[in-house]
Amino acid sequence: MKFKNMFSPIQIGPMTVKNRFVVPPMGNNFANTDGTWSDESVAYYAERAKGQFGLITIEATVVHKGAKGGPRKPCLYDDNSIESLKKITDACHAEGAKISIQLQNAGPEGNAKNAGAPIQAATAIAAADGRDIPEAVPTEQVYELIKGYGEAAVRAMKGGADAVEIHMAHGYLVNSFMSPRTNKRVDEFGGNFENRMRFSRLIIEEVKKMTEGKIAVLARINSCDEVPGGLDVHDSAAIAAYLEGCGLDAIHVSRAVHIRDEFMWAPTVTHGGFSASQVEEIKRAVSIPVITVGRYTEPQFAELMVKEGRCDLVAFGRQSLADPHMPLKAQEERLEDMIPCIACLQGCVANMYAGNPICCLVNPFLGHEAEGIAPAEKAKKVMVIGGGVAGLCAAFIAQEKGHQVTLYEASDKLGGNMRLAAYPPGKGDITNMIRSYIVRCQKAGVTIKMNQEVTLDFIREEKPDSVIVASGSRTLILPIEGIDNPAIIHGSDLLDGKRAAGKKVLVVGGGMVGCETAAFLGEQNHDVTVIEFRDTVGADVIHEHRVYLMKDFEDYGIKEITGAKVCKFYEDGVEYETADGQRHESRGYDSVILSMGFRNYNPFGEEIKTIVPDTYVIGDAIRARRALDATKEAYEVASTL
Repeated sequence: MKFKNMFSPIQIGPMTVKNRFVVPPMGNNFANTDGTWSDESVAYYAERAKGQFGLITIEATVVHKGAKGGPRKPCLYDDNSIESLKKITDACHAEGAKISIQLQNAGPEGNAKNAGAPIQAATAIAAADGRDIPEAVPTEQVYELIKGYGEAAVRAMKGGADAVEIHMAHGYLVNSFMSPRTNKRVDEFGGNFENRMRFSRLIIEEVKKMTEGKIAVLARINSCDEVPGGLDVHDSAAIAAYLEGCGLDAIHVSRAVHIRDEFMWAPTVTHGGFSASQVEEIKRAVSIPVITVGRYTEPQFAELMVKEGRCDLVAFGRQSLADPHMPLKAQEERLEDMIPCIACLQGCVANMYAGNPICCLVNPFLGHEAEGIAPAEKAKKVMVIGGGVAGLCAAFIAQEKGHQVTLYEASDKLGGNMRLAAYPPGKGDITNMIRSYIVRCQKAGVTIKMNQEVTLDFIREEKPDSVIVASGSRTLILPIEGIDNPAIIHGSDLLDGKRAAGKKVLVVGGGMVGCETAAFLGEQNHDVTVIEFRDTVGADVIHEHRVYLMKDFEDYGIKEITGAKVCKFYEDGVEYETADGQRHESRGYDSVILSMGFRNYNPFGEEIKTIVPDTYVIGDAIRARRALDATKEAYEVASTL
């Protein structure tokens, strides 16, 4: 498929962008603690420029001293960061990319401890329970903050930036002035629309005056705040038109404030381009270019959006983490080579919040761009045992290093338990990830042998130089009376279509595995009950995923029994004990599904090292955990072979 519109150039103010592929601003914690960008930052952005993203937006950069939202946020409130910024812009310009820098004061979404000063907002309203209460910015200081944006923009320009993007979304400082939900001021910056927009207007005017029209000036706004009393899409369309009148060169449309961040970094269940209709509303209101963002993972819908005039550029956020070369692959029509973002949120969002450098489940190279993968000094015969994501990932990395790799899978399908994770509602993109790993193995030249059980004797016969054990995990079976009853259905067998459940079903285990199995059955109109030892179901599910998972529970009428320790299994139910020591029965089910999680499976133990000393165990074969751990360990082992 050709992507003619996505690869057409576009003018944004004084800046010409070669195509419509955008890297949006994403916190990555690669910056140094002194506010400068690191060599890792340079390599990270340069890799996306090599991948032919036309416009690359550097992560939220602090414009005011005392407004630093995290320990590894880059800063432009003084000249110290200009030199390190120049390294990024030079590296990206060498690949033909344009650079924009997002200018941010986190405002009420900041952190006083990290900032070293009280956080500020339009009004003293906390962003959420447990967050610092901000100080309302005094009127005279608002004008000082405006100057800070202009000064930061000049430093960005000195650092080689082609554009700046003023952050006016997500509940941060500027957004707190725009929204009547958070702006209760009665000075010239509060009250009616014009007053609430005064801060934004004066910032744009100051930035344009200070940069003398030499760089493009963009803004990121919400399409809607997604909270009662906040801005909706009609407000945002009027805001966009107003900002265009202030001299803005382009609008970048995002969505929601942080207490509804399932709209900011949408989880797997959310379709790509889910905010398209709202972006359309804003596009109709302006004549300047509009950038859309919102879980875009493939170029097909992006091409349609641009072709139909519903937007002008498309930002591929987490997709650019998963595959920094996605535009290049689209241009060369190597669509099956694309590595998809599965919106797991495990390595990116979780680490961003924790203040740690981000990483990626599907792309373990993220954060290691500066290191590269050195070719093997000597080609080894490498045996990889297990065709789950850990084994597949280790296999293609080792093969690409120059080793001779053979992967052995005991079953007739690749993907391991991750393949089954794609079966519950909304998880289909996981299949895309597994397929991309298989393709990469095939193109690298990995030999894949299916239905091959590996034993110690087989290893002796094959005489590999190195072995990577990625044998995965199996259903956790605790020593509970009746659990081995053949009538009990293992959740993995249910998802794999090996066994069918009756109408009325009890799912034993209310962690992520059990809850997703329950949603799978609920979608098929089964009458489902989940029993869980903890006081709540889905306690181990990432918040953004849990929002939608609990909606499935509500929509499908899935019932819950919590705080229940299962003591005995029957063919038609269980006996369980509650915290008060009382015994109860829940019976009368057509099927009982065992979904209490997984335990590691490694049939070789330490004996394998007496045969092949250079043996490594990775992923669930060590301990059943997240797929993020599996691919990370695959990278760590295979890259050093």
